[in-house]
Amino acid sequence: MKLRLHFVVDPMGWFCLSMVLFVWLYNTLFIPKLVLLPHYAEGHIPGALVVCYYLASLLCVSALLRASTADPGRLAQDPKIPLAEREHWELCNKCNMMRPKRSHHCSRCGHCVRRMDHHCPWINNCVGEDNHWLFLQLCFYTQVLSLYTLVLDFCQYYYFQPLVSVNQELFAVHHELALLRVSCFMGLIMFGGMSSLFYSQITGILADTTTIEKMSHSSDGIGARRSWQQSLAEVFGTRWKVLWFLPFRSRRPLHLDYASNSHV
Repeated sequence: MKLRLHFVVDPMGWFCLSMVLFVWLYNTLFIPKLVLLPHYAEGHIPGALVVCYYLASLLCVSALLRASTADPGRLAQDPKIPLAEREHWELCNKCNMMRPKRSHHCSRCGHCVRRMDHHCPWINNCVGEDNHWLFLQLCFYTQVLSLYTLVLDFCQYYYFQPLVSVNQELFAVHHELALLRVSCFMGLIMFGGMSSLFYSQITGILADTTTIEKMSHSSDGIGARRSWQQSLAEVFGTRWKVLWFLPFRSRRPLHLDYASNSHV
């Protein structure tokens, strides 16, 4: 499937996205420089810990960049509506376009998005049908990377052996305490915030309810009962659970065999 890039012109969104990238870059640069690489060089930790940290960092930033640039499900200017599905479409009173039910018009982006969950300023993009799976990956890998960082910050002072072959004149080493305190503070904020967000996203998916529907109290009787595997498979576009964790792929709509009620 061809990947469609989507960029939102929003200075506030650019600022929020830049802040997230700064936090990622800060921890990706300083944690290996202060903790992982020196201890690995002196044989205190195995190389697998270094590889796992960089892998978690790579998956995290990949999910971030893809979620922020992926088309969330923007409707075409002249959508082709199948005859059998016309009763499930409605007219948007803001852009005067036909859209499937459960779509929503984003005032920040200026267009309708299929099965829109919410507009996230931290990725400067809407979270909709086509990039919801990437947003879930971003929440998950941010938790993993933040927790990994917090554990390394703790081990640096209370578990790892003292380093003997470091140059005390280096800026990073000289300001190690301040740099790690900032890293610990950002890790706590990111882990706490993302854990709460990830939980609310998962519960919404299992209940077949978007964030907008929760806020507008219009979620009663939207979807049929189904298993958690079916709910997540529809979001990720595949039944292969290992692919749920990979941002380096495209998503295809997955039509499962169950009946669902339409949102009115």
